[in-house]
Amino acid sequence: MKPLFSSLQGLIHSIRARLVLWFALILAVVLTLFSVIVYFSQVHDLRSEMVDRLEGRMEDLEHTLRSSDSVSIDTADLAESDVLVLFNESGQMTFHWGPLSETQITSLVQARLSEPTETILYRDVSSGERQTTYGFMLSPRMSEQKISGFVLIGAPLDPGERLEKLLITLFLGSLVTLTVALLGGFWLADRAMRPVADITRTARAISETDLSHRLNLNQRDEIGQLADTFDAMLSRLEAAFARQRQFTADASHELRTPLTIVNLEVNHALAAPRKSAEYQRALRVIQAENEFMSELVNDLLLLARMDAGQGAPTRERHDLGDLSLEVLERLSPLAARRQVQLEAGDLPETPVLGDRQYLIQMLTNLVENAIKYSTRADRAAVVQIETGTSEDGTQAWVRVSDNGPGIPAEHLPHLFERFYRADAARTAHDSDASTSGSGLGLAIVQWIANIHGGDVRAKSRLGEGSTFMVHLPLAK
Repeated sequence: MKPLFSSLQGLIHSIRARLVLWFALILAVVLTLFSVIVYFSQVHDLRSEMVDRLEGRMEDLEHTLRSSDSVSIDTADLAESDVLVLFNESGQMTFHWGPLSETQITSLVQARLSEPTETILYRDVSSGERQTTYGFMLSPRMSEQKISGFVLIGAPLDPGERLEKLLITLFLGSLVTLTVALLGGFWLADRAMRPVADITRTARAISETDLSHRLNLNQRDEIGQLADTFDAMLSRLEAAFARQRQFTADASHELRTPLTIVNLEVNHALAAPRKSAEYQRALRVIQAENEFMSELVNDLLLLARMDAGQGAPTRERHDLGDLSLEVLERLSPLAARRQVQLEAGDLPETPVLGDRQYLIQMLTNLVENAIKYSTRADRAAVVQIETGTSEDGTQAWVRVSDNGPGIPAEHLPHLFERFYRADAARTAHDSDASTSGSGLGLAIVQWIANIHGGDVRAKSRLGEGSTFMVHLPLAK
């Protein structure tokens, strides 16, 4: 009993059932209005036909009736259901034909025998268990400008019982129409709502670890648009979860290596007494790994703020040329240690609106990246930075280029992805393994450029070096 009740309750609360019931209700109202209009139109037509018949009979009687009530009436043309009554000038009945009794006739006409005009009356007449609607015409007989009597003729409004047949036809027709509409409505609603059921099943099958399900309805209606939107949302969620898992795995991997090195150096230093030089070497390794982890953690915190929509930049006026010179001065010791020559190209006044700290970090990441990956054995490494404005005067740009080994073309589309590194290509001629970074610097550069309304692009050719160019809106 419970499953049946639950099924009925679910059916009642379903959109499909409500759509069908509302459709059936509206159709029932329309059929009722249609039936009422057809019925009363038929009643009006029957009354018009009856009045025409009574007027025709009244004209025939006027030719046969004379001033005397003793004139014989030919009843051959009268049906059993017809009514014909003659009255004299005093209202006394002189002739009577039909199913109505004298009492019924008297109650019908007693208040109207004094009226000098023709009158149309409608009454329900009981005959046994049946009740029939009659139409009556009461007309005065005139003789020498005076009323010499009255004539009452009557006939059933619907002698062929057309109204009863019409009611049965309308009722049965409406009932059949509603039944077909309900069945067809449930069928159509079931077909229309079937994709929604597919969406529901797909949504229930989705879990945090499996977002690969898709609907793929390939429909052009509203349900198809909903399914396409749902599929697109699943694709975005799957990509977001994949990035999150990859981000967690990469962050764990990046932190595991320096922690392992620190642990090994500490265990090695504590395993036995060492010379002062060995302790200093172990401390320098630990310090280097600590600096790497600190930089990595700071980058991770910045990316976490970026994903959370925090860290909106301030809008202050700055000159990209001045900021570029400041970055070159700060990184000159690193370049000297790496034996890389830093060059300042054309640095005209290039005003932008932005956050000084973010802009400095963006330029620092670009120059540091160029310093790390520009070392070559066959020639001196050079890193150049220059700024300028676009020809239409709407954008400022800053360009950082190096003459390093370059980047293979297949790596270029992925350079700004988190933790992505093309170290094998960029450090082919580099003997210092410390140049391998965390793979977050360029992702941060892209984010900073984007939040300032700009973008960053990379160009590179193997053996000729690489160029990174950032475009930002020019300050008015």
